[in-house]
Amino acid sequence: MKKRFITFALGLISLGTWAQVAPAPYGALPSARQLKWHETEVYGLIHFTPTTFENKEWGYGDADPSIFNPILFNADSIVAAMKAGGLKGLVLVAKHHDGFALWPTKTTRYNISRSPFREGKGDMVKEFEQACRKAGIKFGVYCSPWDRNHPDYGTYEYVKAYREQLRELYTHYGELFMSWHDGANGGDGYYGGARTTRKIDRNTYYAWDTTWQITRSLQPMANLFSDIGWDVRWVGNESGYADERSWATFTPTPASGESKAFPGNLQHEFNPMGTKGGANWVPAECDVPLRKGWFWHPEQATQVKSPEQLFQLYLKSVGRGAALDLGLAPNTSGRLSPEDIESLIGFGQLVGKTFDKNLMNSASISASNERGNNFSVTSLTDGSNSTYWASEDAVHRAEFLIEWQEPQSIDFIRLREYIPLGQRIENVRVDQWNGNSWEPVASASTVGACRIIALEKTLLSKKIRVSIEAPVTLTLSELGCYTKFKPSPKSNLP
Repeated sequence: MKKRFITFALGLISLGTWAQVAPAPYGALPSARQLKWHETEVYGLIHFTPTTFENKEWGYGDADPSIFNPILFNADSIVAAMKAGGLKGLVLVAKHHDGFALWPTKTTRYNISRSPFREGKGDMVKEFEQACRKAGIKFGVYCSPWDRNHPDYGTYEYVKAYREQLRELYTHYGELFMSWHDGANGGDGYYGGARTTRKIDRNTYYAWDTTWQITRSLQPMANLFSDIGWDVRWVGNESGYADERSWATFTPTPASGESKAFPGNLQHEFNPMGTKGGANWVPAECDVPLRKGWFWHPEQATQVKSPEQLFQLYLKSVGRGAALDLGLAPNTSGRLSPEDIESLIGFGQLVGKTFDKNLMNSASISASNERGNNFSVTSLTDGSNSTYWASEDAVHRAEFLIEWQEPQSIDFIRLREYIPLGQRIENVRVDQWNGNSWEPVASASTVGACRIIALEKTLLSKKIRVSIEAPVTLTLSELGCYTKFKPSPKSNLP
């Protein structure tokens, strides 16, 4: 009898220990640098070269460096406006397609040292980098592979120069959170005075497998963004939104003649959805300019996106597991225009004040299933992405019952999976109790790093139910209910 009791007790201990074991990973998983990127959520992409002073959207590469003279430039003021907008990172276009470098590079004479800025002794990359460090904002760079000024573009000599430009940027400006690249490669340009068209094979010319190893070696925490994918992929539009069925997993297509599927040279793919059950973790970036264009144009002063427009883009990018990359453009004085700053501040208030109070903190919460004390529903409202609720292995559908003593005004439901173990949820449903029965009010497909469900109308309720489904064990690190912040109407006083 005593032996049986001991065996039974040991069985209970074993069961209790098992209940504290984390679920098995599922599918492709994010790297450490990608997890840091997911935390950033919203960042800016700054375009500012002689092209600004030409009032063009793309520079040809023949602008005289003497026109680049932003006499009121102040990186701190630009970064302060970004921070007020809730942006957590900045990607500076250190060199755009026009070939003009914003740092005193040794690789080309077409750089900031030949301009009047800071009497030819300036380094705008350094000034932005230092401003970001002081403000607690992450810093990254974009160095365009296409160079419409360089006389050697199209030859191997230019590829060597481009790699050296990357090395300079990677070694002189501290840790970078992104190394940003796009797909504009080859075409007409100045090319040292040749004024011709040069075409390249974008899949082979830069030998990306070799070139990007420089990034991995010198900046191991820098996420490589490219429209053809690596750490972060282009969502496929410049409108700022991801697909409602948004997967961070992605299976690329090998480029013609290439045998490697990843991370080699890929086909030019536009994929706002990702790949369900994809072979690699390659989340999407949703890039969109604050104005109509990426560069500042005086005639676009009335075409600045409003705070509400930006908020809606936030819901369709960050709220769909992607990131929002907002294009910002200093004017010819070297500052952001007042209308741009006003929009950023309003956007920051909308996001910050909407999601600063989780209504769930005053609710009672229960789950239909729970893996154990280490994975309980208390993890859903503790404000940490490193803790999470999980179901038992055999449970692939769970319900969360949320109740308040008084009716709550709910506009948004936010969920986050515990993505270090992968993305798995493929169905979400929200119901409210009408006093007699449950009635559906909203639904969504994927969750991933973040899913914000915007309700069609404000829900006034004391009891709701949130259901999630996946083909495997469930995980969830946040479940929140929020009320949209409504700013006071502007005064009509002058």
